[in-house]
Amino acid sequence: MAPKKSVQLSGVVVAESAICSIDPDEGVLMYRGYDIADLTEHSTYEETALLLLDGELPSSEALSAFETELADRELPVETEEMIDRSATQAAPMEMLRTAVSTLSFSDPGRGKTGAESARRTATRLIAKLPTIVARYERRREGLEPVPPDPSLSYAENFLTMLHGAQPSERDARAFDVAMIIHAEHELNASTFTARVIAGTGADLTGGVVGAIAALSGPLHGGANEAAMRMFERWGTPEQTPAKVRAMLERKEKLSGFGHPLYRAYDPRALILKRISEEFSHDAGEPNWYEITLAAEQTVLQEKGLYPNVDLWSASVYRYLGVPTDLFTPLFAASRVAGWSAHVLEQYTDNKIIRPSAEYIGEPRREFPAPDRG
Repeated sequence: MAPKKSVQLSGVVVAESAICSIDPDEGVLMYRGYDIADLTEHSTYEETALLLLDGELPSSEALSAFETELADRELPVETEEMIDRSATQAAPMEMLRTAVSTLSFSDPGRGKTGAESARRTATRLIAKLPTIVARYERRREGLEPVPPDPSLSYAENFLTMLHGAQPSERDARAFDVAMIIHAEHELNASTFTARVIAGTGADLTGGVVGAIAALSGPLHGGANEAAMRMFERWGTPEQTPAKVRAMLERKEKLSGFGHPLYRAYDPRALILKRISEEFSHDAGEPNWYEITLAAEQTVLQEKGLYPNVDLWSASVYRYLGVPTDLFTPLFAASRVAGWSAHVLEQYTDNKIIRPSAEYIGEPRREFPAPDRG
């Protein structure tokens, strides 16, 4: 009997897709055939999202039209009211799941699965998820929400709504790169969930709500949050190696290391590592880059494990002033482009996804049982 894998369905092909490819041995990630390193160097989140949705890099005219669509970032009244009521009670992912569901109330594509309608809904969700996250953070801190600014880019607008002041060019570009990196990653749990829901004939918003619910589970989302909390406990780069070794001895989980797919250095982590180092030069103490680097080097030495994207995204988000418990909602705000691309692809030749299970229960039995009184 073959040994069981720790991840169910690992290695089992369940769909054909032209959206994303991963070379686990070389550490290469590509969106629609374009290397993530090239996209983060030369593209923007808006252009990358359109690439994922449509399959090709857009012309300047098509990108401009898409950016105009994405500038419609205002939330419907019912969504604003839901956020405002729940801001001090709901956890971030609980809020996000419910708020995105309310977006369907006024969506012309509600209940529809046609390509044109679903594509419009996808654009609408990409535009509005950052506004949801920023409004929630402002409200729970007792601050007035900052309205979205249609003249700003995706990255500039979100950081402005979050902090109440326009970001530096460096901060905006770092956030833009982080969003590109998190926009898509093949058939992980949340993406598979979105495709299963779409396979039933449900609309795109339903698929995204299901994906958010899947992402809220700690075995899928939240690793960068957990990594940041580790760094906070360790305190300094000097203390980090001993703290890491102690956790390894106690067989405690170290967040941000290893990956079900990559057997090489996660290419996303490499890009974010460089950004973290740039911030570390003038960000003061604690030096989150040095703490993360010390953890990376210790785990590689002790266990031979490379970091994944979550280890290095934690310090980048902290340098950008993002509260730790918003790391996962921001993952969703970026990944909604990938989720939507997969739903659109599922619709092109849709069949319900219905796997089988191997029955391991009792054989056929008499009813009622002979010993029943």
